[in-house]
Amino acid sequence: MLGFTQSPAAGSSISDVARDLLAARTDWRTRQGEGRDVASFPSRAALERIVETLAAALYPRRLGHVRGGGTEEEAFVVAKLIGATTELEREVAAELGYWQAEARGSRFDADQAGTIVRLFSGTLGKVRRLIDSDVEAAFLGDPAARSVDEILVCYPGATASLHHRIAHELHGLGAPIVARIISEIANERTGIDIHPGATIGAGFFIDHGTGVVIGETSIIGARVRLYQHVTLGARTPFGERAPGPHERYARHPIIEDDVVIYAGATILGRVTIGAGSTIGGNVWLLGDVPPHSIVVQPEARVAAVAEANAVRDTLLGVD
Repeated sequence: MLGFTQSPAAGSSISDVARDLLAARTDWRTRQGEGRDVASFPSRAALERIVETLAAALYPRRLGHVRGGGTEEEAFVVAKLIGATTELEREVAAELGYWQAEARGSRFDADQAGTIVRLFSGTLGKVRRLIDSDVEAAFLGDPAARSVDEILVCYPGATASLHHRIAHELHGLGAPIVARIISEIANERTGIDIHPGATIGAGFFIDHGTGVVIGETSIIGARVRLYQHVTLGARTPFGERAPGPHERYARHPIIEDDVVIYAGATILGRVTIGAGSTIGGNVWLLGDVPPHSIVVQPEARVAAVAEANAVRDTLLGVD
């Protein structure tokens, strides 16, 4: 049995491993020119608690499990808001500390974190209404749903929506790392990857959801429905050449109102899918689509018997 001072890989001592890790860290920091205070960095665990607390404040009965009404419910919401915003201010302050090195000598205002959190708090009524619209869209769009409560509590699309609506506001107010961590919490839980910078209108419904990717500069209108494994991505990977302003700030699709995009569709670049259009499954799109269009792949066909037998023999390795 190996002791705590021994590495199982090659018999190296823990002190040898620690020295090797120190060398790796030093190499990394030298290459990156690291000047940020990495001790001041938002906590993922804290942000998980914050989102859970905010969710309880947004939905005190369904997600906060309050059973009383009136003043009891109101007191519960106030308490949750105080707890969430107090902890959120600490995490935003940690992010600002991380970015301080890039401020080129000037410093953030002493109350910058508090200002961001106060402005964020003022958006929570809007956030609640947007999540409500997403839940209602899911209920209208999915005949398997028995109630809006089932959707809010059980559907991965609703979970992703709640996280995104919160993260998007924080992203716009100047806390991009806090926002990104919140979006990645949702991604881990649902398999739905929405960058917090993406702009999404009301009545957004992601059905099933696993594998959905929505890039940072995507713009999605009202009453849009996506199915699993849809990608709204960019065309030119950074690194091949320096990106211009258009490629940096307008590199993902625009999806207009009342569009439906079926499973497996991939839409890349700053293209526009016109209002009322339907994009079929597994479609690959690199260009604009006019309003009220239907875009589909050729439909699968039933093979003739002889052709089917030949395919079967090939798959089975029969000569």
